[in-house]
Amino acid sequence: MRVVRAPGVYGPQGDTALLMESLAREELRPGARTLDLCTGTGVLAVAAARRGAEATAVDISGTSVATARLNARLHRCRVRVVRGDLAEPVSGERFDLVTVNPPYVPAASSRLPSRGRRRAWDAGPDGRLLLDRICREAPSLLAPRGVLLLVQSSLSDVTASLAALGRAGLWARVTASSAQPFGPVMSERAAWFEERGLVAPGTRSERLVVIRAVREPVRMATSMEGNRPVTPSALGSGGGSGGDEEEAEAA
Repeated sequence: MRVVRAPGVYGPQGDTALLMESLAREELRPGARTLDLCTGTGVLAVAAARRGAEATAVDISGTSVATARLNARLHRCRVRVVRGDLAEPVSGERFDLVTVNPPYVPAASSRLPSRGRRRAWDAGPDGRLLLDRICREAPSLLAPRGVLLLVQSSLSDVTASLAALGRAGLWARVTASSAQPFGPVMSERAAWFEERGLVAPGTRSERLVVIRAVREPVRMATSMEGNRPVTPSALGSGGGSGGDEEEAEAA
């Protein structure tokens, strides 16, 4: 897919490709409602729209929003592109499929960057400043039997994401993974990763994973303590703000 990328916008890389492959395996009925958070160039939203979905894309960066709109027009498909902080602009809406490629690279600062290129990848000392929010908020975004596809690095604790999604009531498991060598940003921080115990000495590669989480209807099971519904998590699944909205479509 041909993609236009403005300076400072995160370009499609290995994690994007892995998430795109997972998206391609999902069944999307015509008119299915999809959401792509941290959209960047908008390539995942465009891919969903090209399959007939009613696609929405969100990014906190104004430059990314403009880039996503441009790529939607370039591919002659309709994508609603909204600027805002994660899911805030679509609060109260429900989607059949949500894709997320968030910042997940561990960084020395405990605060997210408010500007600059690092905003696209820095995510706090454990890489989870946004991952934890996404895991908490995902159930409120999903329609019954809706699917979340989330990509992250092995350095940002995949087990923690699976556990958090399970606690939130979703059925979650890793469905795709791929090893890749460190890029420039990761290579620059390799010694720091070693110091923090995030990688073994000499490690210069990471494993990218896609987590697939599903919102199932509440299962009416009988607990030992009383007759009350038991959610998937209880059964052990293991397994700036809003505004600036515009629809990008073919000229």
